[in-house]
Amino acid sequence: MKNWDQFLAPYKQAVDELKVKLKGMRRQYELDSNPSPIEFVTGRVKPIPSILDKAQQKEIPLDKLEEEMQDIAGLRLMCQFVDDIWKVVKMLRNRKDFEIVEERDYISYKKTSGYRSYHVVIRYPVETIYGEKKILAEIQIRTLAMNFWATIEHSLNYKYSGQFPETIKNRLQRAAEAAFRLDEEMSTIRGEIQEAQAFFTRKKESNPD
Repeated sequence: MKNWDQFLAPYKQAVDELKVKLKGMRRQYELDSNPSPIEFVTGRVKPIPSILDKAQQKEIPLDKLEEEMQDIAGLRLMCQFVDDIWKVVKMLRNRKDFEIVEERDYISYKKTSGYRSYHVVIRYPVETIYGEKKILAEIQIRTLAMNFWATIEHSLNYKYSGQFPETIKNRLQRAAEAAFRLDEEMSTIRGEIQEAQAFFTRKKESNPD
């Protein structure tokens, strides 16, 4: 790839645009005084070394990156509750500004590592000075607990180059189950949590100091 800046520019534009649009979904709930299923939104473009590493692992030729690597542009939607994930997925399916090309449900069907998340791969149109360019982007939807586990697992994966010692692997699996039990327990008191959060927001707005 001779010019990475030029190649990655549409992906950076897509991430910036999608972050604004997805944050706008959260803002609409707030304006309606309804609890938002989206807690917060993050996004990034995969660093060049990571692109090259993945291309080598997956045997993807560099001239096929646009067609075969789905997560050069990545967004993450964080939810408080597991049930919120399905609401967000439904909202994404109803949008008209991009096309969903693939969905992967790692919540109902977790990975053997314990990883849980819902992945939606989209084809998003970016307007450039040369015309419209459609790029692939991956949206991950998960709870805060799932994200905490995945972030730790990702760091350890780099440390051990994917070859976890058996003790670490077992502990990670137990931690993943503990995180999911936390999500399930929090869901049982969802009403109380959201009522308390709404009360806190009202109090803060009436007493800004």
